[in-house]
Amino acid sequence: MHKAGYVTIIGKPNAGKSTLLNAFLKQKLSITNNKPQTTRKSILGILSENEYQIIFQDTPGIIEPRYLLQKRMMDFYRRALDDADLILFLIEPDDPLINHDMKTLPLFQDIFVKLRTKIVAIINKVDLIDQSKTEFVHSALEKTGLFDKIFAVSALHKFGTDELLRMVVTYLPEGPKYYPDDIVSSEPEKFFVSEIIREKILELYQDEIPYSCEVVIEEFKEREKGKDLIRAVIVAEKDSQKGILIGAKGAAIKRLGESSRKEIEEFLEREVFLELRVKVRQNWRSDEKFLRQFGYDIPKDE
Repeated sequence: MHKAGYVTIIGKPNAGKSTLLNAFLKQKLSITNNKPQTTRKSILGILSENEYQIIFQDTPGIIEPRYLLQKRMMDFYRRALDDADLILFLIEPDDPLINHDMKTLPLFQDIFVKLRTKIVAIINKVDLIDQSKTEFVHSALEKTGLFDKIFAVSALHKFGTDELLRMVVTYLPEGPKYYPDDIVSSEPEKFFVSEIIREKILELYQDEIPYSCEVVIEEFKEREKGKDLIRAVIVAEKDSQKGILIGAKGAAIKRLGESSRKEIEEFLEREVFLELRVKVRQNWRSDEKFLRQFGYDIPKDE
């Protein structure tokens, strides 16, 4: 008997979804940061074992969209819900949602009213609270009657994640593998390279800068001799943001390039020559043409 299925990880921004995916896979696939809205698209992480294959879907944090990019992010999230055999709903111990009737909130209608998929609540970051608080949150979530099971974990410290994984397998349908064993994601290498650069922007820049930026890989060339060549463009919305990204005498973008290159080389396990440029595309986050160009469109079902 072999099991295979799709498991979608959802939750509000900064709940720890990407960290949990990385813990399951035992490697870094999704970028993480303490700033909210780090994940913009659904990312597949594939875990293959002899008895099962799980296709995890990391999703953008659930938000009320304020502009077109955020609307597209929520489109990715809803599409991932449609594909799911099981949903893992991450929640932080101090989230006010715990004291609300979540099925009455418009943001959560897709999950608790329209869907018939099984949902497991995951109380994340329990390393930050004591046992009594964990038990209180567990009891509060149990009383809602919305969840098939409730688990407490610390994705960052991998506490409880092995037990959670064993439970996930029990919910998978029987069936053959969707992907070969050596595939850990359906995304190409250049996607993860762009994500690494965007992660470094989140780390190195403050305020609105990270949210106003997109990273586009213009050239990705593997070479038999010498380092691989990667040319990336950072797209900003304003000329003032371009100046901040570059910094005085190019110091800021040089620091960004050095930090990005180091992690890209660790990810690819080979040396690269990384070239970064900055372009301005006014109001790209609300421009349909640019969003399609940057990959923020949902393919129609055939």
